[in-house]
Amino acid sequence: MERIGKGMWVIFWCLALIGLVYFFQDKIDQQINPNEQIQSTITAQGRSSITLHQNRMGHYIATGTINNVPVTFLLDTGATQISIPAHLQQQLNLQSGRKQTVHTANGTVTVSSTQIEHLSLGNIEFYNLTANLNPGMTNNTILLGMNALKQLELVQRNNTLTLTQ
Repeated sequence: MERIGKGMWVIFWCLALIGLVYFFQDKIDQQINPNEQIQSTITAQGRSSITLHQNRMGHYIATGTINNVPVTFLLDTGATQISIPAHLQQQLNLQSGRKQTVHTANGTVTVSSTQIEHLSLGNIEFYNLTANLNPGMTNNTILLGMNALKQLELVQRNNTLTLTQ
């Protein structure tokens, strides 16, 4: 009888631990990407605007779409072009184009150019943007580079970044 009691306690604590992991995983995800649900506004001048919050590491990460497929963007003013992990090519319905060598923070890599038909971030939309398919990127985060960001007005204040188109 005592053995069954110990076994039940082990099962109880294992289930409790699993429950805590699920509960806190959502909290951790919100710290990594606090902009999963972007609030879009229209300014008095009729311009599209969104405000992003810094994550716990000081980066601006946000959920958007490429060709109507949900993606996660990291806003990167140090990137000349949008850079997409090459393994996302089919999922995002992108064609591989001309190969070129680029210099990144992680070194030199050969990428393929591609064309994004439609990219959105909240109510901000872009059409026909050039991007790179980068085989050296192993995660699913897309670097939103200056070829898109330079088309926006950016205002950073108090751990927020407001983008206006």
